[in-house]
Amino acid sequence: MENKKDNPGVYAPPPLVYVLTFLTAVFIQKKALIDNSMFHQPLTKITGISFLLISLFFLVRSLRQFFQSKNTLMTIKPASSLQTNGIYNITRNPMYVGLAVVYLGLSCLIGNWWNIILFPLLMLIIQEYIIKREEKYLERRFGQEYLDYKTKVRRWL
Repeated sequence: MENKKDNPGVYAPPPLVYVLTFLTAVFIQKKALIDNSMFHQPLTKITGISFLLISLFFLVRSLRQFFQSKNTLMTIKPASSLQTNGIYNITRNPMYVGLAVVYLGLSCLIGNWWNIILFPLLMLIIQEYIIKREEKYLERRFGQEYLDYKTKVRRWL
């Protein structure tokens, strides 16, 4: 039975965590410059653009699916349904995968090593603070249905 007050307990919007980490890296680059000449190579720019295009695959499909199912994107609200098909057959977290790929693509385009250096920390924060809380909530909310889904689809890719 749905508890209208139960939610994942993630109060910082996940996209904000990506943006703040990205901006922190840009700030650090201004204070502790690391040579970014490698980022001026055409291949690096092509890689950045490719990452941005790949991110669209994950973000557009997952957002469209959430809107079609009238589910919430707000991590402080209860989920109305469990997403298990479509893009959610590939990864349990396509939005976070998409945001990570956007982050890497923009990092290649602006040419900042600090963005790359902070990326593992960002992924650790996303997994430990956001995803694990969401998973505990989804287990409470959807029980065995979610546990079965977890055994079939990986957290990332």
